[in-house]
Amino acid sequence: MSDDQKVFTPSQPLEPGDRYGILSGFEPGTRTLEAGFRIAPPFRPLPVDIVFEKDVPVTLRDGVTILVDVFRPTGTEKVPVIVAWSPYGKGQGTSASVLGIFGMVGLDNGVVSGLEKFEGPDPAYWCAQGYAICNPDIRGVGNSEGDSVLWDRQEGRDCYDLVEWLGVQDWCTGKVGMSGTSYLAVSQWFTAAEQPPHLAAINPWEGVSDVYRDLVRRGGMPDTGFAGQLQDNSFFGNGRKEDILAEAERHPLINGLWENKIPQFEKVTVPAYVVASYSNTLHTAGTFRAWRRIASEDKWLRIHNSQEWPDYYDEANRADLQRFFDRYLKGEDNSWEQTPRVRYSLLDLQGGDRVNNPADQFPPADVTSAKYYLDGHSRTLSTTAPTADTAAAYVVGFSPDTVSFVTRFDQETVLVGYPKAHLWVEAKGSDDMDLFLLVQKLDAYGTPLQQFTVLNQGARIQDVTERGASILRYKGSDGRLRVSMRHLDKALSTEDVPAHSFDRIEKLAPGEVVDVEIDLLPVGLTFHPGEQLRLVISGRSLLGTMMPGIREYAPANSGQHIIHTGGDQASYLQLPVKTP
Repeated sequence: MSDDQKVFTPSQPLEPGDRYGILSGFEPGTRTLEAGFRIAPPFRPLPVDIVFEKDVPVTLRDGVTILVDVFRPTGTEKVPVIVAWSPYGKGQGTSASVLGIFGMVGLDNGVVSGLEKFEGPDPAYWCAQGYAICNPDIRGVGNSEGDSVLWDRQEGRDCYDLVEWLGVQDWCTGKVGMSGTSYLAVSQWFTAAEQPPHLAAINPWEGVSDVYRDLVRRGGMPDTGFAGQLQDNSFFGNGRKEDILAEAERHPLINGLWENKIPQFEKVTVPAYVVASYSNTLHTAGTFRAWRRIASEDKWLRIHNSQEWPDYYDEANRADLQRFFDRYLKGEDNSWEQTPRVRYSLLDLQGGDRVNNPADQFPPADVTSAKYYLDGHSRTLSTTAPTADTAAAYVVGFSPDTVSFVTRFDQETVLVGYPKAHLWVEAKGSDDMDLFLLVQKLDAYGTPLQQFTVLNQGARIQDVTERGASILRYKGSDGRLRVSMRHLDKALSTEDVPAHSFDRIEKLAPGEVVDVEIDLLPVGLTFHPGEQLRLVISGRSLLGTMMPGIREYAPANSGQHIIHTGGDQASYLQLPVKTP
């Protein structure tokens, strides 16, 4: 059983410090926050009176009691409620850590009231629109009882119990929704899969959907830098917390533990408004995977061109989300169903991005896959395969430690959908390879184009994104694979998106050439005549860490990496090309 494979370590109590917000202390009771109330100077004042119920106990099915904060409009009219489920303190909105994060991305703290959970819906806005907000301290966090787990079906069962408790409160209409980014998005897949009767709609705004493939072993590599940061800087409480780093070390292959951390997508049937981006190297693959696999008939996807926090708190986007919730939590006939099922962005990377392009599906119906073959001799990409066998190689640890291939577009070309690489590779002097791929856009003069996803573009952000913090600056679509983990999962793989089983290790024999399929993050890119596309292959991470302050992964590479091209070993890059 997966529970037997879990590892726990003592939690640290939540004590005053960077992560301790004004409302973090244990102060049960009900009070009214009057219109104009401001929790602290940087934050927006409340537009309406709000009833604030603090540290309300909720007992879960196994007897564990968690504490929740509820913000709701005054008066006797019943309202629907939106849940923000995460291990981040329910009073963390005013903490130094959140203030620092807003500052890092250039987001004014005045756009929120400070009453919101980090990455969650703001009570100041939603109560004024006739909704309640529930901020729980989940199992094992803060003063809630129990041992906390990380992205797990246990969380789905716990949140089911909270949803059902909320649905029968005397102030609630019986309609419950969920919203939020990152962790608050992931928890929605797990909760919706449990099908609580009172859950009426979800709004996952970028988040992983497979802990093994997205967080601890992307591409089969033990790259646990962010998992360590998440584990060490969250889950403060009085009990124990799950030690996912120890689990990743003990269980390097997919087993029951990791399968328990994949939501049962086929059981997610509730209306869903999913938000994604191309640029979040932690969340992008998982968000699109969940979007493809959930069973909801009523599901919408919006792909934006920035970073999730500015996007989530943007006034127009919040109003758009309100229309979705008004339809499914309030039952208003507001024509939400006429919203395009997909709205996608096309990145230009030189100021000409186009957003909210409508489509019925993703990729759009007028997209076809085109193979661009690698030529090891000319180092180009071409739609015809070279007849001659040619190899391109680099020596690990020496410069250059990459090989790349370029194509120039003679006419306007739009890529939108899922790229992948099919490579024939060989390791000389080693029995394995950690491969990193990047698809870049180049201008007509061969200069790589990049684009900040955040409003802050000052010197410090320049520094941290130079060779890391990939979430904050978009440099292209990346992918990675440990070649010994190349076995494909036939049930999960599609023609456009290969998925690896990660349940076996197949080392390379001397002189053995194998073919591998590597999924790259989805793209929406416009190329003007003369602009170029470059595929980079390397034995080291080409983007660095996903956020600042994370330990960088050191690949276990040695010897020489050989990429075979042409003839019987015709490696190619498959690109989703939109019909002009």
